[in-house]
Amino acid sequence: MNATTATTRATEIVLPGVVEPDGLHVQVRELPAPAQGQAVLRMEATGVSFAEQQMRLGKYYDQPAFPFVPGYDVVGTVVAVGAGVDPLMKGRRFAAVTKVGSWASHLAVAAADLVPVPDGIDPAAAETVLVNGVTAWQMMYRTAKVKRGDTIVVLGANGGVGSTLVQLARHAGIKVIGTASARHHDAVRALGAAEVIDYRDPDMYDRIRELAPEGVDAVFDHVGGAGLQESWKLLRRGGALVNYGSAATKDEPGNGTVAVLKLFARLMVWNALPNGKRAGFYNFWAGKRFRTETFRARLAEDLTQVLRLVGKGVLTPQIAARVPLTEASAALKLAESRTVLGKVVIVPGP
Repeated sequence: MNATTATTRATEIVLPGVVEPDGLHVQVRELPAPAQGQAVLRMEATGVSFAEQQMRLGKYYDQPAFPFVPGYDVVGTVVAVGAGVDPLMKGRRFAAVTKVGSWASHLAVAAADLVPVPDGIDPAAAETVLVNGVTAWQMMYRTAKVKRGDTIVVLGANGGVGSTLVQLARHAGIKVIGTASARHHDAVRALGAAEVIDYRDPDMYDRIRELAPEGVDAVFDHVGGAGLQESWKLLRRGGALVNYGSAATKDEPGNGTVAVLKLFARLMVWNALPNGKRAGFYNFWAGKRFRTETFRARLAEDLTQVLRLVGKGVLTPQIAARVPLTEASAALKLAESRTVLGKVVIVPGP
């Protein structure tokens, strides 16, 4: 009886194919009334992640066929609900991870995928730690299982996930050796890194070994490529290599799926070696297809923990820029420049 039957006019950003950032299209369409179990969100913040950068090149594993609306995650207010959805959700702010579809002024999502955002947290701040924060939290505590007193290496410590890892580690009493461009060294130290090394330094891995001659407890590597083996060598016995991307191969031609499968194979071989070290690829979506309710519960639990730290001031979301939705091309270009600290956030308007 409380279901919404009216349509909503939505502005969407469309990725038409393999294009440059300025090749994105803006379209306006009527969004149908929410179906059973759905809610319509009015977007307050979405963002640019590495996933969208790969999708632009047609290289993201399991991305939909072109054309489609990108947008990995979103924070917004529920403005309409379908049958079977609590009408009291209307007017409240939620976060959702969508993989695609969030670069839009309004979008329909499964109500079961929505996680409440506490009052007092800026939507852009919540967006910044949505996928990035959950990724960092799960890699540290569910995958690597690091603990107080450990030493970890964070490649790309100025990025969205990297800067979150640094702050979570500082709060947990874990020493961080980070890599970043020289311009970001002071900022990364301010976030809590004990040591910062220029990622352009050809002797970067030797520098890390000098700082941790006995090896480190975990390496968080989003770069992949040839350097992944060097990350593996940095580990002490019992350490964990967590790979969560392949930025090094982003611009290489060819099928992205093949590259991912080769990466999986390499990590599996290393993980089977009898040296007590672990290697694995972090998959945000692990278990979503076959254990949906478990996946949702874990996501809600971990995001709630991250947002609690934001509310307490322990975790400061690193917002690189706020860009209006209709200027998504500029947001994508800025994120791909690799010159920013934190995450580029897309907002409804100026």
